[in-house]
Amino acid sequence: MKILVTGGAGFIGSAVVRHIINNTQDSVVNVDKLTYAGNLESLTEVSKNGRYAFEQVDICDREALNRVFKEHKPDTVMHLAAESHVDRSIDGPAAFIETNIVGTYVLLEATRSYWNELDSERKSAFRFHHISTDEVYGDLVGTDDLFTEETSYEPSSPYSASKASSDHLVRAWLRTYGLPTLVTNCSNNYGPYHFPEKLIPLMILNALEGKALPVYGDGMQIRDWLFVEDHARALYKVVTEGKVGETYNIGGHNEKANIEVVNTICDLLEELRTTKPEGVRHYNDLITYVKDRPGHDVRYAIDASKIERELGWKPEETFESGIRKTVEWYLNNQEWWSRVLDGSYTGERFGSN
Repeated sequence: MKILVTGGAGFIGSAVVRHIINNTQDSVVNVDKLTYAGNLESLTEVSKNGRYAFEQVDICDREALNRVFKEHKPDTVMHLAAESHVDRSIDGPAAFIETNIVGTYVLLEATRSYWNELDSERKSAFRFHHISTDEVYGDLVGTDDLFTEETSYEPSSPYSASKASSDHLVRAWLRTYGLPTLVTNCSNNYGPYHFPEKLIPLMILNALEGKALPVYGDGMQIRDWLFVEDHARALYKVVTEGKVGETYNIGGHNEKANIEVVNTICDLLEELRTTKPEGVRHYNDLITYVKDRPGHDVRYAIDASKIERELGWKPEETFESGIRKTVEWYLNNQEWWSRVLDGSYTGERFGSN
């Protein structure tokens, strides 16, 4: 099978590409615009593989997408390309509307045009898998409530609203045009190759440099943490075995308050990096509480029983095992994150946007 992966140079996308190339016989066409969060250095281990191809293409560019479909003739699309950082969406929502909504529309239309021309056997086997987020559901008030596939949408931020919009478009293209689509909504991902603006890598790298560890509000916002390689396995399971028209929630079964995550990182660094930056006695002394994010959701938690029941997937990593692997990866891969921080991977210094 040949799989067209949009956003394959991003954090989750690159994990999906590495998983497919390293663990299956399928081929990948990676379509990525290479914005600030797209990093081909995350794909170094597979970039020379004969089953991997890269196309630097914006999903809003219909003509370029038509060419990619015509040249590569994929059997499946996995759509991960998206603007994904909540803070950036608050500061500048336009890019999120353009990429997440308009880009998804353009990709759906390019896919539909291509799909309509396939012979009956390839047409029936074709899949369009849209990868989304649990943030479309808003937040949970009760301590025991969980997001299910039937939870109503109540997005809180420009980011989550744009992803909710793209989810609706994908389902409409199934209902109206018969395009064989699937949707997955995942909890917070973490792991190797994560761009340093997100909570876990930001805390690790700030601590290593003796910088403040900024925690929003009281730090009691709860997230369900999913190790990115577990997520990649789940996504491949859905696109190869999932039922057309279905939605599958993917979670890590690891609910943690943000402050608990930060303290865990500090404890691991105390163990693994005993030589501290000048002036730092304990890493958790760097924790600094800052003004909360506007519209900050209080709690997310995924009910992932459907994907386990119907497709046999469940996470392999606990939070304890996954966060240790993550901290160790950042300690052992300074070259990767240093090139992100100084902008040499794109020529654009991190934080300049």
